[in-house]
Amino acid sequence: MNRAQQVIWITGASSGIGEALVYAYDRLGAKLIISSRNKDKLYEIKSKCQSNALNIHVLALDLEDTASLNDKAQEALRIFGRIDLLIHSGGISQRSLAMETKIEVAQRLMNVNFWGTVALSHAVLPEMIKQGGGHIVAVSSLVGKFGTRFRSGYSASKHALHGYFDSLRAELYQDKIKFTIVCPGFIRTNVSINALVGDGSTQNTMDDAQDRGMLPEQFAERMIKAIDQGKEEVYIGGKEVYGVYLKRFFPKIFSKLMRKAKVT
Repeated sequence: MNRAQQVIWITGASSGIGEALVYAYDRLGAKLIISSRNKDKLYEIKSKCQSNALNIHVLALDLEDTASLNDKAQEALRIFGRIDLLIHSGGISQRSLAMETKIEVAQRLMNVNFWGTVALSHAVLPEMIKQGGGHIVAVSSLVGKFGTRFRSGYSASKHALHGYFDSLRAELYQDKIKFTIVCPGFIRTNVSINALVGDGSTQNTMDDAQDRGMLPEQFAERMIKAIDQGKEEVYIGGKEVYGVYLKRFFPKIFSKLMRKAKVT
């Protein structure tokens, strides 16, 4: 598809990876729908884009409010008449030990990261099938492939995305629906600052590893390349991506390392 004809809907677009994707796809000339809870920030981002304002539409939504997402999806579909690529980059992280985390906090992580993503996908998929194809991208995490301390609920929500979209990929192959799961490592965003601690409040500090991570602009370029290549799953980051392979081929060694690893 000609990039200028492509309609892309990006959630989590008001910061971090989502914001970087907005600027990158704007430079490429795509039509964009940008979403998050922060409407004011979305309009600020729109004002920084280079293309015609008519090519970028702000649609505020709350992934935790799953009951509202079908209506939001129908509104998104009316904007340009179709959605070719839906990128789920909205989400929330965690920095607390499992036994010190309220069950309501674990449920919120699952509601935002998993159920919100599922509900929005379900609402969009029938139209993608009718139009003859589409592409859904879920931003997971390396801890969607393995667990570490302080990430139990977050890791569980990301693992769930893998199982769900792997199943959908098999079920909707004949309908020409593609699925890509992107697993970031340490990316220099505010994800650790906004992460939830055990009582549901935010951590409000930057993790050292996050602060030394890959720039979101660099990440966005690599992510877009993987999407264009139709990759099913991709790991993007620094040396931390080797953890996926260490877990796969040497699980006992990996477990021993995780018990000793400094994570915050």
